[in-house]
Amino acid sequence: MQRCPQCGREFERDFGDSPHSPNCPECDERLAQMAREGIPTPPQGTIVTSSFPITTALIGLNLLVFLIMVLRGVSFLSPSPQQAIAFGADFGPLTLNGQWWRLLTSMFVHFGIVHIGLNMWCLWNLGRAAEQLMGRVSYLLSYFVSGIFSSIASVYWHPMGASAGASGAIFGMAGVLVAYVKLKKTPSHLTINSKMLGSLGTFIAYNLAFGALPGISNAAHIGGLVMGLAVGAVLPAASASESSRRTRLTLVAIFSAVALVGSAVAAKKLTPEVTALESAQHSQAE
Repeated sequence: MQRCPQCGREFERDFGDSPHSPNCPECDERLAQMAREGIPTPPQGTIVTSSFPITTALIGLNLLVFLIMVLRGVSFLSPSPQQAIAFGADFGPLTLNGQWWRLLTSMFVHFGIVHIGLNMWCLWNLGRAAEQLMGRVSYLLSYFVSGIFSSIASVYWHPMGASAGASGAIFGMAGVLVAYVKLKKTPSHLTINSKMLGSLGTFIAYNLAFGALPGISNAAHIGGLVMGLAVGAVLPAASASESSRRTRLTLVAIFSAVALVGSAVAAKKLTPEVTALESAQHSQAE
C-alpha cells in the first residue's frame, strides 16, 4: 500500500498505473484536468483536497432558485421579464425606488435553462481557480461586491429592462483573477499555469463580444469586470500575515461598501427614465 501525497489516502498501485507518479490515479487525473483548464496546481508533497465548498454552494443556490421558479410555474426555457421580476430580477422602477435588495437577488435569477447552464459552467471553472488561489473570504467578498456593482451598472444603463443572472459576478471573478495573478499575489506553493492569463483574456473578450447581442446586458458584464479588477488589485496577497490580511480585508470591505452605496445613489439621481416614471406615478396617485 502507498499513501498519496496529494489527497493523503492509501491506495494500491495497479499494473496499468504510471510507475513514475507517487499520486493515486484519481489525483493524477484531477491534476491533469486542472492543468488542461489552466487551474494552478500544487507541487508534489502538498496535501490538497478536490472539494470547492464555496463554488459548489454558489452553484447549488443558483440551481435551487431556478428549481423553485420552475416549480412555481415559470417557463423552463424562456421566462418572461415579468416572471423574472416577480422572483427578484433587477428592474429600475422597483430597484431605484426602495427595493434595493434586488441588486443582490437578481444575481441568482436566470432566464431559462440555457442561461443558467452557461453561467454555472463558467462559475465552476473560474470559481475553483479563485477559491484555491485567494481563499474563501476573499473569494466571497469579491464575488458579491462584483455582482452587486454589476447590478447597479445594469440598472443605470438599462433602467426599464429586467436584468438578472450571475454573469456580472462571474466577470468580476475573471477581473479579480487577472489582477491577482498579474500582481503576483498568489500563494507561493502553487504553480500558476502560464496559459491562465491568456485563458482569462480569451474568456473576457469572447463573452464581451457575445454580450453585444440583443437582449444581453454588457453593462453588467463590464461593471462586474471593472469592479473585479479594482478589488483584485487591493486584496491582500496570499503571503500576507494573518493580522495584515484581516486588516486589509476590512479596508477592502469598507471601500467596497462606500463604492456600492455611492454608485447606487448616483444611479438613482442620474437615471431620467425612472425619475420621469416616478413623477408620473405620483401625478396619477394625486
